[in-house]
Amino acid sequence: MQGLSPRQTEIVKQARVAGRVGVDDLVARFGVTPQTIRKDLNELCDLGVLQRYHGGAMFAAGVANVGYESRRNISSDAKRMIGERAAQLIPNNCSLFINIGTTTEEVARALHNHHGLMVITNNLNVAQLLRGYTNIEVIVAGGVLRHTDGGIVGEAAVDFIRQFKVDFAVMGVSAIDTDGSMLDYDFREVSVSRAIMATSRRAMLVADAMKFSRSAPVRIGHLADLDFLVTDRPLDDEIARICAESNVAVEFAHGAESHT
Repeated sequence: MQGLSPRQTEIVKQARVAGRVGVDDLVARFGVTPQTIRKDLNELCDLGVLQRYHGGAMFAAGVANVGYESRRNISSDAKRMIGERAAQLIPNNCSLFINIGTTTEEVARALHNHHGLMVITNNLNVAQLLRGYTNIEVIVAGGVLRHTDGGIVGEAAVDFIRQFKVDFAVMGVSAIDTDGSMLDYDFREVSVSRAIMATSRRAMLVADAMKFSRSAPVRIGHLADLDFLVTDRPLDDEIARICAESNVAVEFAHGAESHT
C-alpha cells in the first residue's frame, strides 16, 4: 500500500485477515515499543485504513462491514460467553426470532439443552447450528440470500416475519451510537430487524463491548426499545443511564451482577 512503511503494510494485512489487531500482539510480533505501534495505528486511522478501539484497531468499516468470517474472530470469547448468558435468560417452551450476526449465532449454539423451542431465523448459519436438535423446531424465513453471511433479507423476509408473534427477539447489531441508537450497514437487513422487533413480545440485544465504539449508517431503533441487553463489559455512564431510565435489564456475560 503506497505511502506506508513495511511494518504498517504488514499491520494492515493482518487487520484485513483477522478483522482487528491488538497493540500488545503487534509489540510482540515486531519487537518495538507500544508507543511505536500506537503511532503506526494512529497514522493508519488518520488515513482511514483502520478504525481505533481501546487496545488496538480494526479494519475500517464506516459504510462497509468487516467480512463475516473476520467478524467471527473479533471478540470471539466474549461473544461465546454472551451467547451462553443470553441462552440462560430464554426459558424452555417458548418461541423466538434470531437474526443475523456472529453473536446471535453463539446464542443459538448455547440453546442445545433447551426443549420445546420454536426458533424462527433469517440466518442460515443459525439454522445449521440447530439442525439435528429435534427438541427445537426451526423455521427459516424466505427471501433473498445474502451470500456474504448467509442472511435472508428483503421484503419477502419482512412479509414472512410479520405472520408471527413470538416471545423473544434475539438481536445482533453492527454498532451502537453514544445516543443509544442501534445501527447497521444494510437497509434490507435493517427492515428485517425492525420487523422482528415489532412482532416480538420482548427484545434482547446481544452485543460485545466493541459494538459501542463502532459506527454504521442505518438506524434500526434505540436501546430504549429493548427489554434486555447482554454484553461483556461495564457500560459507559450515558448508555447505562439510557438503559436504567428505559427499564432495560442489563446482563453481563462475565457473571457480574445484573441491574436495570
